[in-house]
Order: sequence, then C-alpha cells, then structure tokens
Amino acid sequence: MIISTNINDDDSSAFDSPQKAKLSLFWRTFVLLALVIVVSSLAWLQMFRTKEAELRIMRSADRIARAVNVTQTALNEHNHHLRTAWLKMLADQDGVNVSIRQLKDKFVTFKQYGTEGQLTDEVVARLGAGTLMAAQVNGEPGFWVGFKIEQAPYWLRMEPSQLLPGEEESWLNWLTITLALSLGGAVMMTGVINQPLKRISFAASQLREGQFTTTNLDEKAATREIREVNIDFNRLAERLAKIEQERALMLAGISHDLRTPLARLRLETELSVTNIETRDLMSADIAQLDDIIDKFLDYARPEPTALGPVLLSSAISRSIAPWRNSSRFEIQLDVAEDLQVQAESVELVRVLSNLLENARRYGQSPADGVTRVEIVARLHDGWVLLRVRDHGLGVSEATLKNLTQPFFRGDEARTSATGSGLGLAIVERSVQRMGGTFSVFNASGGGLMALMKFKEVPNED
Repeated sequence: MIISTNINDDDSSAFDSPQKAKLSLFWRTFVLLALVIVVSSLAWLQMFRTKEAELRIMRSADRIARAVNVTQTALNEHNHHLRTAWLKMLADQDGVNVSIRQLKDKFVTFKQYGTEGQLTDEVVARLGAGTLMAAQVNGEPGFWVGFKIEQAPYWLRMEPSQLLPGEEESWLNWLTITLALSLGGAVMMTGVINQPLKRISFAASQLREGQFTTTNLDEKAATREIREVNIDFNRLAERLAKIEQERALMLAGISHDLRTPLARLRLETELSVTNIETRDLMSADIAQLDDIIDKFLDYARPEPTALGPVLLSSAISRSIAPWRNSSRFEIQLDVAEDLQVQAESVELVRVLSNLLENARRYGQSPADGVTRVEIVARLHDGWVLLRVRDHGLGVSEATLKNLTQPFFRGDEARTSATGSGLGLAIVERSVQRMGGTFSVFNASGGGLMALMKFKEVPNED
C-alpha cells in the first residue's frame, strides 16, 4: 500500500547539522606565511618612509635656505635696474619667485606638527627667528618664505614639487611588486611542503577503500622524514594486503567447512528423528546456525568494487518480496518510482532486508502484535534521505548508542528472538561502503527509525 508521508524536521536533523569550515593544510600554511610577509613588508615600509622623510625634510630645508641666501645676496649686490632681470632669471631657471611683501597680504602659515612643522623648524633654524613660513599667500599655494633685505620685506615662493615630491605612488608600486613576488614564493614553498602530505593523504584514502596495490609512495624522497613515512606507509599497505588475502581465504574455508556438516546434519535429522515436534525444533536450530553464518560472512566480506546508479524503488521491491503476503507484516511506501541512488544493487537490497528483518523481529506494535513499517525517501541537496521506521516499543537511550556495535543485542523489549547481534552493524558498514551515512534513533511518535543518506544519481531523461 502506497501512502503520502512527509519526513519531519526532527527526523532528518541528523543529516542537516552544520559542519564547521576547516582550512586545508595548504591554505593554513599559505595564510600564515602571507601574514608574516605582509606584516614584515609593512613594518619595513614604515621604517624606510620614516627615515627617508627625515632626510627629505633636511634636504628641503637646506634648499630653501640656500635659495633665500642666494636671493638676498643677489638683491644686495645688484642695483635697482638689474634686480628685475635677476629675479626673472631665478624664476626661469630655479622656479623661485620673489615678490615684495605687502601689509595687505593674507597668508596661511604651515601646521606646527607633522612634516610641515618639522620643515618649518628646520628652515627657521637656518635663516633666523624672523623668518616667516606660509603655505598660502593671497590664495596662491606654495612654499612661501618671508624675509627682509635692508628692512624691505619680501616673499620667496617655491613649488612644493621641488621640495617634497610625492612619492607615495612609487612606494605603493614597490610594495605591490614585493608582496606579489613574496606571496608567489609563499605559494611555491607551501606547495613543496604540502605535496608529500597530499600524496600520503590520497594513499591513505585509497587504503581506506581497500585499494592496497595503488598506495605505493616514493621511498627515495629527498626529505628524510617524508622518506621514512613513505617507507613505513608502504610496509603497512603490504601488511594489510596480506591480511586481506588471509581473511578472504579464511571466509572461504568457513563457508565450506561449516555449511557442509550443517547440510548433512539437517538431512540426518529429517531422516532419523521420528518425533515431528523435535525434528522441527532441531531443523529450526540448524537454520538459525546457517543464518548466523550468513551474518558473519556478510559483515566480514570484502567491500563492493563497483558502485553505480540503482533504482531505489526496484531495490525496495525486491527486499519486501518475502513479506508481501504476510498478514502480520504491513509495509507502507512513499518512494518516487524514478529515484536513483549511487549504490551497489545487491548490497542495497541486503541493507533493506536486514532492516526489515530487524523490524519483523523486534518492531511489533504493542497493541496487536502486527509489525508496521514505513519506508519513505526524500531528496535533499543532491542526496536521497531514506527512512525506515517501525512502530514498536523502541529502545532505551543507553541501548540506542550501541545498536550498531557488532554482537550487541538490545534490551528485553527487542530481544524476544535470538540472533547474531550483527544486523544493524552490517547495515551501517554496508551503507558506509556505498558512500552513504547511517543513523538510528527512537522516532518521536514511537518505534525505532533508521535514516540513511545516499548520493542522488539524476535521471538522464
């Protein structure tokens, strides 16, 4: 029976918890190097600018003092008729303008602090206390110096660009070039440091996926520490590959050596035991042993090698087939027919079958003993959230956190039947092998709920 069911916000909160952003080792190293470079460059820039500003102030004060002294000497030594020509020559060659200072002149003096204040102090120290420095006279800006010749007041004006040329752009250009080169070097240095660790990280991820033959690292690396790590990692991969081979051989032996005598025992029981009730009980025990062996093999078997698009509705249909005609097992579905997930078909059916079997054993309704299961699938940010819920008694909070541990069996509410204690452990392991996540908790309305997350595979249509 198909019903329409919405996944509650509290049911899917386990998949929506925000993850704290973390920088990779490359960016952490680069950011630290960049901060050191930027702070050092700015400190050196400020120090050079301070020293260079002091030197420029001294040179500017010397130039102003020489211009005033030359002007005074020239005006004193030339007669009235030659003074005009001499002043014109000073204006053309040195950019110095000399004019008579009038009582009605309006002027603005320099600031008494900063660069202007230092320059004013240096000029006054060279020319005497009666020297007047102004930044503007009658609305015309410039370096104006007021002095007297034979008690006659004059103004000497010089262009600001001749004394304190603006070099901010030059400093900024050099700073930009220096920072660009330094940061480029930091990128190269960070890459050299990070590259071996990146290779180790990739090899570790391959090892985690069971790819033991693709994790060979360079054992002749120039850096001694990296070389030693690579050698140890390769030996570890070789050891794990050998263990995996031995495990596969052991599983094959278990499958053959245990099931053959069990099959003979079943046959002998059916032929030799005349009491029907006793024979049925013995056959049930043998079937249970066979089922426990299946669970052990499922849990310990190697990871699937090929994942691909799997039609979720088809996998669910195959997993619920054994219980379609059961009057004690009701299954409600809310799954889109065309929904596909990244998985392995047989593995996904095994996951769903284990969850349904777990619900059949332990999820009966307290009211009538009927097992009612809801299977709902929803899309969320490129992932498929699959929910399987029963309406049983649930489990205690202390038991809940251990349900996916191998060989763990829940409390009395969910242990009316015997088992291997591997059902949910197999489910979690299988879902993780297919690149998904699995969690189990008590539903808010009662019963146990399993939530799985698989990567969505968009339909090509």
